[in-house]
Amino acid sequence: MVASQPLAPNQNTGRGQDTDQPRSIWRRIFSGIVRLAVPVPKGKTLRSKIGWIGRRVVYWYLIILVMLAVFQRYLIYQPTRAAVIDPKLSGLEAGRIEEIRVPTADGLQLNGWCVPTFSASREAGRNGSVDHPTVIYFGGNAGHRGYRAIELDLLSRLGADAYLVDYRGYGDNAGSPTEEKLAADAQAVWKFVTTARHVPPSRVVLLGESLGGGVATRLASELSQAGTPPGGLILRSTFSGLAEVASYHYPWLPVKMLLIDRFPSAERIVHVTCPVLVLHGNVDEIVPFESGKQLFDAAPAASATSTPKTFVVLPGAGHNDIQYTARDAYRAAVKQFLELMPTPATPATLESAARP
Repeated sequence: MVASQPLAPNQNTGRGQDTDQPRSIWRRIFSGIVRLAVPVPKGKTLRSKIGWIGRRVVYWYLIILVMLAVFQRYLIYQPTRAAVIDPKLSGLEAGRIEEIRVPTADGLQLNGWCVPTFSASREAGRNGSVDHPTVIYFGGNAGHRGYRAIELDLLSRLGADAYLVDYRGYGDNAGSPTEEKLAADAQAVWKFVTTARHVPPSRVVLLGESLGGGVATRLASELSQAGTPPGGLILRSTFSGLAEVASYHYPWLPVKMLLIDRFPSAERIVHVTCPVLVLHGNVDEIVPFESGKQLFDAAPAASATSTPKTFVVLPGAGHNDIQYTARDAYRAAVKQFLELMPTPATPATLESAARP
C-alpha cells in the first residue's frame, strides 16, 4: 500500500494544499465508520432515508471485506503463546515426555514433545531398528502441545512413538504461521524423525487434526509424489479445503476470492499413495461432516499396497470433544489402522525365512 504524499506548496499562496491530498485507506475507513455512527437524518423523505441506510450498509460490507483481507491470518491461526511449556504440567507421568528441538530450513528451532510407546520391550528400537509405528501428530489451529498431551498419551498406549512439534508462532516457538511455512515445518519434522531418529518412512504415520489435516495431507502428497510415502495418513475432523469451510460459516462473504491460505486438501489427497483413514464426528459444528466426507471421496480408493481407504463416523462427536464423546470408537479405529503397518524385517525373521 502506497502512502499518500503531500503536494508541493501552492506557488501563489505558499501554503501546502493539504485539503487536496488523497486520503489513505485507513482514513477512509475511519471516516466511513464515523458516518455510520450518525443517526438517520431527520426531515428527509422515506426514499432518501432508505438510500442513506443502503449506502451505509454498503460501507459496512466493504469495511468487513477489507478487514477480512488484511487480518484473515489472525482469524485462521490462533496460537496460545507461552514462554515455557513444562512437561510436568501435562498430566502424564513423570519421565514419559521427551523434549525435542527440530531445526527448520530457514534457521528456526521448533520445540516439541515425543511420548515413547508403552510397549514392554524397546530394546530393538534402542539398537537401531523399529518394531513399532511412529506417529507424527499435527495439531489444529489453536492452542499448543500442552493442550494435546492426552492425544499423545493415547497413541503411546496404542503402541506408537508419538511426536508433536508445535508450528512456528505456537507455544514457545518463534515465527509467524502461514500455509507455506507450516508446510516447511512439517517437512522439517519428517526429516527429523526419519533421519535423526532413523525411523523408516514406511513405519511413520501422519495424523492431522482439523487444520493439521491440511498440513498432514500436503506432506503425505508431497512425499508420495517424491517416491517416499509415509506408512499411513490419519485425518480427524478435517476439511476438503479451508475455503469451503470459510464459505460455510460466512456465506455472505466472498471468502473464496479473498482467502490467501487455502489448504486445498481434496486436490492434494489424490496423489497420496499410502493407506488413508478419515474420522469425523457427525455433529461437528466447526468443520461440517460433509466436508470431511468430500475429502474422503477425493482420496484414492486404495493405497499402492492395495489397502482400501476407510471412513469412520464418530457418532455424537463434535469438533473438539472426540476424546470424551467418542473415545472408544476413535481408539478402536486408530488401533486397527496402526496394526496395518508392516512389521520390519529383523535378523531373526530373515534367518527364519532363509531356513528350508
